[in-house]
Amino acid sequence: RTVKSISYFPEKDLFERNEDGVSALVHGSTHQPPAIAPSVPNVQPFISSISAPRPGASAFHSRPFAPAVSLRALSSAAFRPSPIRPMPVVTVEVPSMGDSITEGTIVEVSAPPGTTVGADEVVVVLETDKVSIDVRSAEAGTVTEVLGEVDEAVAVGQPLFKIDTDAVGAATPPPAAEAEAALEEKAAPAVAEAAVPAPPAAEVKAAAPAPPPPVAAAAVLPPPGARTERRVKMSRMRQRVAARLKEAQNTAAMLTTFQEVDMGNLMELRSRHKDAFIEKHGVKLGFMSAFVTAATAALREVPAVNAVIDGDTKEIVYRDYCDISVAVASPTGLVVPVLRNTESMSFAEVERTIAMYGAKAREGSLALEDMAGGTFTISNGGVFGSLMGSPIINMPQSALLGMHATKMRPMVVDGEIVARPMMYMALTYDHRLIDGREGVTFLKSIAQKIEDPGRLLLDV
Repeated sequence: RTVKSISYFPEKDLFERNEDGVSALVHGSTHQPPAIAPSVPNVQPFISSISAPRPGASAFHSRPFAPAVSLRALSSAAFRPSPIRPMPVVTVEVPSMGDSITEGTIVEVSAPPGTTVGADEVVVVLETDKVSIDVRSAEAGTVTEVLGEVDEAVAVGQPLFKIDTDAVGAATPPPAAEAEAALEEKAAPAVAEAAVPAPPAAEVKAAAPAPPPPVAAAAVLPPPGARTERRVKMSRMRQRVAARLKEAQNTAAMLTTFQEVDMGNLMELRSRHKDAFIEKHGVKLGFMSAFVTAATAALREVPAVNAVIDGDTKEIVYRDYCDISVAVASPTGLVVPVLRNTESMSFAEVERTIAMYGAKAREGSLALEDMAGGTFTISNGGVFGSLMGSPIINMPQSALLGMHATKMRPMVVDGEIVARPMMYMALTYDHRLIDGREGVTFLKSIAQKIEDPGRLLLDV
């Protein structure tokens, strides 16, 4: 049979008609008219232009609701392929967190299912042995599922959460609707105030002094004398810190030596130049830059303190560079970001880098690369008021310098007793590698450079 024409029925489907006027479904199409009509933009002009019956056509062909449409025109519009859309649901996996880290623990779900998030917005926070990791959304959308619970361990590469990118902005009204809603909210209280008559002045005066009952704060605290206990699960970082400290005790033959240092000259130098320093470099002049510079010079004078024992090969590895770890307190625990190549850093560069690491530690944005490596560590317990202490080595390093609080103490200077600002310094070192002579020489060199900052300038 020969196909003469194709008719378009708005309330039916596409049919083909043969010479005898018999209709048959074209291509087995089951599309409903609402789905077909929008995809055939050229049908309506054909319908309006050829709605009149053809001369000599049969009654079936001349129905007013079934105008004929050419096969070529209809096929070019109705059967045009639609573009392929990407999958709306995106699955975000646990990212790589360093060479030595294979898993983390979910500590916070910042965006639970149903929350609309933007691109690069934090959805889940993971905690590893060393640092917390913010896992962010790859695209804007609505979080549909979080594939894990808080305190659950997840491995690198494991699916973590899903985002429906088609639901972007579905939960938020359009700007016009928001503006109208805001106007209605502002207008409603004004209408209510106008409708309610003002109370008498006596009633207002009587109701004013009523304070809010302070019951909620007291309900949180246990009653006096209560013998309650609470159990809190150790974080992965705290577990790792505990394991590393115990490893240091079990591995290294730790010995601590002490030295007092007069901080008067350094404090006077800082007081004299701090304003000019901050004006030129844009960062405050502290004491850490002097101690980092003095420790770097002492490490180059006594290379054994900057070395490490390779237990696998039974060799001593001497480093010709100085990477000093600086202990910084963070909300989740003590972290030790590393100052790289301190032998080439100025006072301003040291202070600026420490300030940057301190801000990142408070924000929880320290990366693993910031804390990797390190050949020597400086810990300043004096900021918390510590007078003296015996620090533990930060493995696999071989030594650690502990700074403490500066206190005015009576000292003998030129045969007279005077009050001087004094600090106790402590050096804990691995006695397997560093002899007592080297340890004491190293610590004494730092003390001399701090007491006479000119030594740092002259490199003596």
